[in-house]
Amino acid sequence: MRIPLIAGNWKMNLGIAEGVVLSQNICNNFDKSWLDRVDVLVCPPAIGLRPCLTVFEFERLKVQVGAQNVHWQPQGAYTGELSCDMLASAGCTAVIVGHSERRNLFGETNEQVNLKLRAVLAQGMTPIACVGESLAVREGHDPVEYVCAQVDAALAGIDEAEAARCVIAYEPVWAIGTGRTATPEQAQQMCAAIRALVADRFGSDVAEQVRVLYGGSVNVGNIDALIVQPDIDGALVGGASLEASSFLALIKACASHAGAGGTR
Repeated sequence: MRIPLIAGNWKMNLGIAEGVVLSQNICNNFDKSWLDRVDVLVCPPAIGLRPCLTVFEFERLKVQVGAQNVHWQPQGAYTGELSCDMLASAGCTAVIVGHSERRNLFGETNEQVNLKLRAVLAQGMTPIACVGESLAVREGHDPVEYVCAQVDAALAGIDEAEAARCVIAYEPVWAIGTGRTATPEQAQQMCAAIRALVADRFGSDVAEQVRVLYGGSVNVGNIDALIVQPDIDGALVGGASLEASSFLALIKACASHAGAGGTR
């Protein structure tokens, strides 16, 4: 059974004080019955990881914190980078790897994404591997083939047990922060193709365990149509995770769907 996951990617927003306030507002308005039906993760900037987790721990609310990036090496002369061990020591349980902004703005390659994913797994954390196509690929090529090649590269060199621990987030680049969203049918088609690839590489049992998220301008207005799709197991949320009210509304929507028999 796959429990839906709502993950908030705060990106380069919110300092320590602002992040603590947002975390407290999430706690103050959180219905703890949701946690039986949906997993919740927030990914603040690195400086906010421990302060935000402290809020959730103090309130005894099972919201996890994750990082937005990591280096695959355990230590060394990598100025400005953070290792998996450092993130784990701050309380991280998950790490986003291969976000399109990392790929497009900082030149991350499929090979580097794979190195990061494997390092995260080795540390015992959950990698959230991001994949997605640009508008040019969507309109001029085979987007399914393109995205599945990214998934294949990200998961290279791992075994079945490790694959089952991964989360894959499909985020069409043309929908991130643009207000445009893939239709539920487009999102489902891609997420189903991703699951089929996982089944082909690692077996159907693993494919049934792997959670596939949708990301790209997810908001209160479209979450219901997305979460009912059979191969969409939650969302990687950007802008809507920066306000407690909208983030909580997304959590509630997923919990309500799971409570109505929607848990995979």
